[in-house]
Amino acid sequence: MTADSAQSLARLAAERVDHRFKGLPPDADGLTVAELAGQRRNLFTGGFATPVLALSAERLEHNLKLMETYVARHGLAFAPHGKTSMAPQLFQRQIEHGAWGITLAMPHQVRVARAFGTRRVFLANELVDAAALRWIAAELDADPDFELVCYVDSVRGVELMDAALRGATRPVDVVVELAAGEGARTGVRTEAECARVADAVAGTRTLRLVGVAGYEGEVPKADTERVTAWLRRLVALAAAFDEAGRFTGLDEIVVSAGGSAWFDAVAEVFAEIPELSLPVLRLLRSGAYVSHDDGHYRKLTPFNRVPEEGALEPAFRLWTQVVSRPSDEQAFANAGKRDAAHDLDLPFAQVIHRDGTERPATGVSVTALSDQHAWLATTPEADVEVGDWVGLGLSHPCTSFDKWQLIPVAEADGTVVDYVRTFF
Repeated sequence: MTADSAQSLARLAAERVDHRFKGLPPDADGLTVAELAGQRRNLFTGGFATPVLALSAERLEHNLKLMETYVARHGLAFAPHGKTSMAPQLFQRQIEHGAWGITLAMPHQVRVARAFGTRRVFLANELVDAAALRWIAAELDADPDFELVCYVDSVRGVELMDAALRGATRPVDVVVELAAGEGARTGVRTEAECARVADAVAGTRTLRLVGVAGYEGEVPKADTERVTAWLRRLVALAAAFDEAGRFTGLDEIVVSAGGSAWFDAVAEVFAEIPELSLPVLRLLRSGAYVSHDDGHYRKLTPFNRVPEEGALEPAFRLWTQVVSRPSDEQAFANAGKRDAAHDLDLPFAQVIHRDGTERPATGVSVTALSDQHAWLATTPEADVEVGDWVGLGLSHPCTSFDKWQLIPVAEADGTVVDYVRTFF
């Protein structure tokens, strides 16, 4: 950790707790985050108000260590996608666990990362906003240790970037984004057009081509065969660019892919990258692993296909309280769309906490969310009363983090040992 990073993170610990941070104990107002963490309050008896989202301290550390081990075993560099958490404390922990840098999607996210000392950023988007480009150029000029790599996917985009960056001292490093197929999201559709984009980059002084990249999660009707075939196209594009002399003068060639659903295929294909004229930075960008989840990524994680390599653990739990029990078949809890991810799956009722004891939420399921209520269906075996705390598992980390500005990190017994600040 650099001195600037340490100072920036220390400022987070010095922030005062107040009404901005939902779920935190009302009697903690005025304390610093560090002071509140130092009290090691219990999530259930320490004055926390429902709903409250918590991260498991043990599972968070497990996931960080697992991916550190995985990428090292497969000879990959790692730039986990920071849009998942937008939490500089987690960025720092990811870097401490071996990450090359942090992937981001939008310029304001880069500003957050830079405010907390992130030295390497992979921007997985073509950036054509002139004001943002000028700010990035100023950051590069002011800090020789700052490295940024950005997508390009069109000649027009290259022209706009070049116009905005004229006068900058350092060129912006770019990779040509290969689209995952027709009908996919962004990226260049054909290898011939990739060459035209690369030629446009070569015609500027403001941009420097350093590799190729893309996102295999957008492969239409994705399965192992289709994803592997696209990844081999990406590798072949890098080899063709290298043979054409497009990477002359670099120290390394960047080849990057990898979301959270197919990183096993990325590892397999990137291991096949042939010897090129320069060393290759095989850069994986998976981000959802840091918290994992109880729905979407539990089903999609590549560790289901390679269980011998380990297993991620869902680190989130949203605690909500039963506020109404109008019938034997129904109850309502005080967490809704404002609090819980719901874009992919509804939350999952997992445990009931009452009078210091915890048991499975047998016979309880979430059937709908209102803005501030969870609709619970209850079968005859369900033991649910008004006042019970219900622990919900969530699906999709990206839309869980973004609803909470300050998230308690709790040990297995409920002791809160830290707080994670997010910036969305």
